[in-house]
Amino acid sequence: MAKYSNVVRFRVKQECIAAFEKAYRDCPLFDGMLSQLLIRTDERQYCGIGFWGSEDALVSARPAMIAFLDNFRDLLEEISPELGVTDAVSGPVVVEN
Repeated sequence: MAKYSNVVRFRVKQECIAAFEKAYRDCPLFDGMLSQLLIRTDERQYCGIGFWGSEDALVSARPAMIAFLDNFRDLLEEISPELGVTDAVSGPVVVEN
C-alpha cells in the first residue's frame, strides 16, 4: 500500500491544454514515487496525484518537482493571489482498496 500521497490542482490556459497534457505525460517518476495520475476535473482544471513510499521520499523530491513545474508554469493560470498557479496538499494514505 502507498503510504503517502500528494495532490496538486492546476488551472490551464485554454490554448495550452495539449502542451500541458504532453508535459505531464513526460513527467518522470521522482525518486521514492510509486506512481502518479493526472485527472481532468473540468474543461481546464486538473489534479495531479502522486503516491509515495514515505513522507520523507515526498519531502526529498520537492525540489525536483518544483523544477519540473517550472518547465510548464507559463501554461497555467493563477488560481488565486494567495495560491499562485498550484494548490497542493499532501498526507498519509489511510484507506486503499
